[in-house]
Amino acid sequence: MCMQGRVGRCRRDSNEMMDFLEPLLKLLFAFVLAMPAAINRERYSQIMGLRTFPLVSMGACAYAVIAMGILESVDGDAIARIMQGILTGIGFIGGGAILKGDNRVRGTATAATIWGLGAMGTAVAFEQWSIAIALSIVSWLALSVLFDLKEEVDHNYEREKDVDRDDGDDRGND
Repeated sequence: MCMQGRVGRCRRDSNEMMDFLEPLLKLLFAFVLAMPAAINRERYSQIMGLRTFPLVSMGACAYAVIAMGILESVDGDAIARIMQGILTGIGFIGGGAILKGDNRVRGTATAATIWGLGAMGTAVAFEQWSIAIALSIVSWLALSVLFDLKEEVDHNYEREKDVDRDDGDDRGND
């Protein structure tokens, strides 16, 4: 509590405390927003998930926060280069999630989600709260709700292929 005559010092101390806490709160927010998608991927994909998604989101947030702290003025070109580096690095990590085998490609949803969650972490750093929250919600919805629709489409496609084979249908074999 500030005493009479020390109000100026108390305000300065309060500002220093906020300067310290603000980046920590952003990192925490990036972590929390990544969790719904992370839990889904951990449960269903197991390629990346509970540890990787929040770490990527927080890492993207941290790099952007550090860069803004280093830059004295908001230089659009410098910010663009920073975001390009973040985007490239996250793309590399996402590429590791894509697996090909048995005439199938797996992990593209995980790779795309990791890319989106990197953007989400960057949005948190730049205090673009609506974008960050929207990316978190849409990522979770795409992984959870659209999963059932994808399964239905895949099931119908496989059933259609089986019927075509049984009927001797040679469409596409001209």
